[in-house]
Amino acid sequence: MVKVGVHVSIAGSLDQAVDRARDTGCDVFQMFSRNPRGWSTKPLADGDCAAFRTKIETTGILPVDHMPYLPNLASPKSDVWEKSVDALSAELDRCHRLGIPYLVTHLGHHLGDGIAGGRARVIKAINTSLEKNDSPVMLLLENTAGEKNSVGSSFEHIGAILTSLREPDRIGVCFDTCHAFAAGYELRTHEGIKDTLAQLEEQVGIQNLKVIHLNDTKGDRGSGLDRHEHIGMGFIGEDGFRRILHHPVIAALPLICETPVDDRRNDLGNIAKVRELAA
Repeated sequence: MVKVGVHVSIAGSLDQAVDRARDTGCDVFQMFSRNPRGWSTKPLADGDCAAFRTKIETTGILPVDHMPYLPNLASPKSDVWEKSVDALSAELDRCHRLGIPYLVTHLGHHLGDGIAGGRARVIKAINTSLEKNDSPVMLLLENTAGEKNSVGSSFEHIGAILTSLREPDRIGVCFDTCHAFAAGYELRTHEGIKDTLAQLEEQVGIQNLKVIHLNDTKGDRGSGLDRHEHIGMGFIGEDGFRRILHHPVIAALPLICETPVDDRRNDLGNIAKVRELAA
């Protein structure tokens, strides 16, 4: 049986995210621990942390946190880069207090001054953030879709970052199926999935793969388009996801759908579809 869930809201209070995950039938869920669209955030209260931890322990659901949208670890703008480092360090601390074991982060955009410079800034940002914070939370680097100026769309780039970090035991990888497909990796066929995971093993190490973002895509392979679609309704398709979900490496990992909620299907429907295709 696969462990699958969705991204849930924290509206009302942090512990209500656990209630929403339970009511949706999640084995795992992802959330933002704060407003994802701003720099400032309200400090965590001890009571909020205790309530969240209690519900996690009671339900047994695995929580995963995601960095907010504004931080850019690859930014050549010093003020943005410094604020991004502070935000990452603060989010690691929030996860520690809430008892969340994984924090997913995008690697950012170099804004046109080259992949080498962007990658160097990501490495420095992660090293600096980890030095500021000694929490046991594992930071997961997420692959990107190959959009303009992005850092981390290839396993080679992610691997180069991993090997340059001073505390690699505190770092893992989150693999997004939509992003990988949009960046050019084949995920629709047995051979394509086998080859993609072989490249990941060579460049990153399968042991570093901790979480899967399971998303279909509105863009074709190699499009560079970061547009998520309901499971089986996009270019990867039901047959592709059936093959993905029957791969033993992927099937053993926490699966999080970041799919739309619309009149075609809701979160419950996507979880049900994943379980159907994995059966």
